[in-house]
Amino acid sequence: MPAYAQQKSARVALTDGFDYPVGKPDAAGYYKARGLRLRPPVHFGEDWNGAGGGDSDMGAPVYSIGDGVVTWAYDVHQGWGNVVIIRYGYRDPASGQVRFCDALYGHLRDMMVKVGQIVKRGQQVGTIGNNRGMYAAHLHFEIRHNLNIGMQRESVERDMTNWADPTEFIKRYRRLNRDWGKVAMPLGTYQEYQGFKGL
Repeated sequence: MPAYAQQKSARVALTDGFDYPVGKPDAAGYYKARGLRLRPPVHFGEDWNGAGGGDSDMGAPVYSIGDGVVTWAYDVHQGWGNVVIIRYGYRDPASGQVRFCDALYGHLRDMMVKVGQIVKRGQQVGTIGNNRGMYAAHLHFEIRHNLNIGMQRESVERDMTNWADPTEFIKRYRRLNRDWGKVAMPLGTYQEYQGFKGL
């Protein structure tokens, strides 16, 4: 885990587990059209599509996978459209250590959260979109261990130190013990992108 020296932080509660971002809580009615691939052709996350294919899932709800803080919620245009990034804190049962991750929700038609907002597991954060007709409607979904990535995906090595396989991550940390204390979550870790800085 990289050091986040001289960054601001916020006291937040840890999440008690992670659900899927669509068809909550178990991705019912959805399939994973593309997965994580860190070798060319690179795909940094997963594409979730409605079972009906095409634009059948346009406008369907997208949910926060856990309890977290919205660190990014902007229309960055280009190949992205509306993007929400949420930061989560959790306690790894194997080590007992508190860890953090970012989840990116891309190509949203609507964003229902704003930067700095606290969200709960299963809370709707947006709707599935197609980036103004650029793609068939789907959710592009990533999980990152490295909190510096933000929108600069080529700024770090393509390895599992920086990136997580979203489905494997969710399965591994599906149910965690409720941790009642609050921890200092690092913020201010993103580089500017398209004029936006994030939290």
